[in-house]
Amino acid sequence: MLISAVEQRNTHCKLCKNACGDTKLWPCTKKALGNSQKAVFETENEKKSAKQSKDSKRKAKGTVSDGGVLRPVKLSKKELYKAPTVEELNQLKEAENLFHCSILKMQMEELLKEVALSEHRKKLVDSFVQQITDFLQCVPESELDDISWLSGVEVPFLLVPSTAKGKFHMEPPASINLVGSYPLGTGIKPKVSVDLAVTIPASILHPMDAINQRYSRKRALYLAGLARHLSFAKCVGSLHYSCLHGNRLRPILLLKPPGNDSSKVTLRIHAIPPPDFLKPSRFHPQKNNIRTEWFTGVANTSEPPTPHYNSTVLGDHLPLSHLQFLSAISAQCPAFGEGVALLKVWLRQRELDQGAGCFCGFHASMLMAYLLSTHKVGKTMNPYQLLRNALNFLDSKAPSLPEFHAAFSVVFVDPSGHLNLLADMTAFTYKWIQHEASLSLTFWDDPTVDGFQALLMTPKSMLRTYDNVFKLVNLVKLQTSCKKLLLLNELMDHSGNYVLTALPFVLSLLQRGLGERIHLLVHSLPQDPEWPVDSAPPKHKDQPPLSIGLLLNLEHALSVLERGPPADNPKAAEFRQLWGSRSQLRRFQDGAITEAVLWSSNSISQRRFIVLKIITHLLELHADIPNSCIMFVGGQLDVVIGCGIQNHTTGEEESLEVVQSYDDLSKKLWHLKDLPLSITSVQGAHQALRYTQVFPPVPVRLDYSFFDKKKNHLGLVPKEDQPCPCYIAPIKVIVHMEGSGKWPSEPKAIRHVKAAFHICLRELLCKQHNYRCHATPGYLDVWKDGLVFRIQVAYHREPQILRESLTPEGMLIYRDNAEAQALELETLHKPFLTSTLHGLQQQYGCFGVVCRLAKRWLASQFLLEDIREEAADLLVASLFLHPAPFTPPSSPQVGFLRFLHLLSTFDWKNNPLIVNLNGKLTAVEQTDIKNDFVASRESLPTMFIVTPSDKKVSVWTKEAPSVQMLQRAIMLAAESLRVLETQLDSGEKQDMRVAFRPPLEAYDVLIHLDSKQVPLLAKAVDPPVNTFRRGTHGGQPFASGGALPVIDYDPVRLYMSELREAFGDLALFFYDLYGGTVIAVLWKPTAFEPKPFKTSLMNARRVEVNDDVATTVPNVEAILQDFRIIGEGLVKRLELRTEKWVV
Repeated sequence: MLISAVEQRNTHCKLCKNACGDTKLWPCTKKALGNSQKAVFETENEKKSAKQSKDSKRKAKGTVSDGGVLRPVKLSKKELYKAPTVEELNQLKEAENLFHCSILKMQMEELLKEVALSEHRKKLVDSFVQQITDFLQCVPESELDDISWLSGVEVPFLLVPSTAKGKFHMEPPASINLVGSYPLGTGIKPKVSVDLAVTIPASILHPMDAINQRYSRKRALYLAGLARHLSFAKCVGSLHYSCLHGNRLRPILLLKPPGNDSSKVTLRIHAIPPPDFLKPSRFHPQKNNIRTEWFTGVANTSEPPTPHYNSTVLGDHLPLSHLQFLSAISAQCPAFGEGVALLKVWLRQRELDQGAGCFCGFHASMLMAYLLSTHKVGKTMNPYQLLRNALNFLDSKAPSLPEFHAAFSVVFVDPSGHLNLLADMTAFTYKWIQHEASLSLTFWDDPTVDGFQALLMTPKSMLRTYDNVFKLVNLVKLQTSCKKLLLLNELMDHSGNYVLTALPFVLSLLQRGLGERIHLLVHSLPQDPEWPVDSAPPKHKDQPPLSIGLLLNLEHALSVLERGPPADNPKAAEFRQLWGSRSQLRRFQDGAITEAVLWSSNSISQRRFIVLKIITHLLELHADIPNSCIMFVGGQLDVVIGCGIQNHTTGEEESLEVVQSYDDLSKKLWHLKDLPLSITSVQGAHQALRYTQVFPPVPVRLDYSFFDKKKNHLGLVPKEDQPCPCYIAPIKVIVHMEGSGKWPSEPKAIRHVKAAFHICLRELLCKQHNYRCHATPGYLDVWKDGLVFRIQVAYHREPQILRESLTPEGMLIYRDNAEAQALELETLHKPFLTSTLHGLQQQYGCFGVVCRLAKRWLASQFLLEDIREEAADLLVASLFLHPAPFTPPSSPQVGFLRFLHLLSTFDWKNNPLIVNLNGKLTAVEQTDIKNDFVASRESLPTMFIVTPSDKKVSVWTKEAPSVQMLQRAIMLAAESLRVLETQLDSGEKQDMRVAFRPPLEAYDVLIHLDSKQVPLLAKAVDPPVNTFRRGTHGGQPFASGGALPVIDYDPVRLYMSELREAFGDLALFFYDLYGGTVIAVLWKPTAFEPKPFKTSLMNARRVEVNDDVATTVPNVEAILQDFRIIGEGLVKRLELRTEKWVV
């Protein structure tokens, strides 16, 4: 990470004033670049200074209001129509041809300014380097027989085997040179590393040092000698060892200056041999330089090649020649340094630039130099063009070099033609880079995507990028894997590093087994170890767990069957060898007899663990890695949305059952006979019908002994001594009747006609299908398959009629009103949204589960009444429709983490969230929407969500959330994301419910409820072990008939309604809709300001007289007593959390 998690949380957008936390880059960059318009507009102070300047800059200015909202500024007529200069015309033409807009060009320029080293930082670096160079020139000479002279300093080398031939003595360096990015001018902030190459004197080395790690051990000894010498330097603040890109044969020395400057620069000292000390031909990939007898103690007639060892030793010979090559190339291209800087930022945001087998900044420079030297890019290109061409090259297929590809998975040969720069990179890391490059180009070519923000400013951690993540812990077990996989030669080539030896073979095994179930398999890059110079180097087993990320192919990922070749096919033996005892001969319905592997699972949630079963089986069978060494990061959040018996499902099956029952009812409604008017449409308007209900309605079979019957014997009522019955949610269905001249034109008459239709539908459904129904003027309840469907008849012209009114002159006018908007919302917007999101669920199988996780979190944090369920569904939909810089999520957990990230980092104050359902909005329309939003921001809702059918109003967020509640949601989402990612990344079993437990410290009063009267108690975040009988029992519900149950009865919700109606002007009330047993009360500060005495304003207030002036203040004691009285039988006790409100 480039900045700590605490720094991320404390980084605040200057404009939106909410926790950013969405970038591992620099806080000031976020302020400068987080909003695209910020680069165009200026502040008021900048305008004043511009007016005072003689050469006023002719560019669009703007202001930022006190609330942080950007507004355009009016220019004078003279300034507005002044002709552009030649330079401005050239800049405009360049921006038009190369970028989607001029803002992207300015964003790039600002980013490059931000990551470049300041002059002050350069002076500090130069001074520190000069001090260290001068001190190193004074290394004393000494003849050595052992390492006792290294008192207080350890040798940074794992001695495997323990002995090697050779002599060593200490001398001052032959030369000291700056290498790497700093002299080249391609270094970037915030982590500034300066490389110093210290040349080992030729007298220390011997021509035979190339074999059996002799050179590497002398190199480590020389570095230890330098460390001991530097330990006496006052200019050195801290001394540590590390390894260059995780290679234990290439230790380096890390130096930091003392005091406050320690965080500004790190000096890396590399010990290198004299130029041309050893012939490069000796290190050809097919040559052997580690003898088997020396490494194993067993003689071998044929020595295997050691390509990785050879490239390690050869790599130390070439830093100076590489610097000369890069300097010559950069001199030919003015934008070389900035192009490399952009590529480094891109790599850093994807965690690809550090660790063993990484694509580091040096590789980025060499790639750019290769493209320039081979004329694949032009020398006059700007940094943006260089970056795009580099990504395009990474995405393309590279030419084959047989002599190198026979030894290495990935090949990138340096200018000398002898060294493979990517010798340590696995094929899986290269595919990862290719995937990211392809994805980035796709997003950059999409004019509707903010490519700069998505690709250069958004970090892509593995937990939020990949659908499934597995961790390999206890890495010492990979030693046995090397034996099982017969990797002795490879282990010798990697000098005993069994982690890097076994990793490619383990990954190849998983790739074979997972096959079509995944799109991509990647692994974390083992990070460079760092340890004090007085400590022994860490062993390979001390490395942190290895993470393996999978991008799932949902078309095959959840399949329970792995079908192999026919029994008589030669490949059948290979299939059996791969799967072992799991492979069986099976006969299929098409008559084929093939090898097959069957995985058992009873629900969709369990099928998500099939990938885990495959991985554990293959690793234990072929690599002797036990199940205890595999940690699965996925499925931990299923417990908060568990449904069914003992929570074995996560609601998909229950949602499907509801949809099937609705489809059956819809068909029967269409085929009803004897209706006065025909039905034109039947539309679902309930969350369960779009698979997003947190806990979908479950068919129930009533226990009639729990209830008393109503007098009309049609329905049931609960007995007084029994707990609250189970909550049965009505599933709303909108039935549109055809237009006819018989429809009245008065709103009241229309309502009467609809009531008559409800009665008519009840009679027909009872008569033709034997359904138990209950008709009211507003709706018709139908008891079917253990579910309740609430049918509401609609007339398409009713909202329009509600808007009609007559003027005193008799003129008919149309005025919008709340009643018409509410009806339109229920009968038009909700059904359309339900059908659209139902289609989204069919396209993305985990969309519904992610919505349910998101809404369960919102409910648990008391936010679901402010951020409506439809708005939450649209927030999640945007993650699937506009996933940049990711791919659409294919697992619930990663989708939920991205939801928290979106909610906590989106700039709600200055941007609308555009959810392009069905792709109906064009790029031009989206630009117009953003412009209209900026122009009328003050009159728009705090959270503005745009859909193709709702471009200007944001119907789902028009009333809520308020600014304060949105700010609280942002804060809670950022903290929950931090907690969850920390727990998931720890590799240990954690309590994931902690992110779903609301903080109660901020509330003034807590109303504790009687659990017996909370119908959804079993759905709470922390459900009790023993729950109450709720009037149901197991068994298949009846398809029709039987008495009507108690419908839509939730005492807690009714109590909340009464509290808000009575005391809504004094306090805010919050609770968890799904099984919460606490109602949190927050007093409104303005309500407690003394007000003049008026008899009409004495509700819940008492009189205070001061200086003969009578004022009223809230009567807290009476209010609390009213809480108890209104909630009699439901309220258990009140808890006062603020001292000044104690009665």
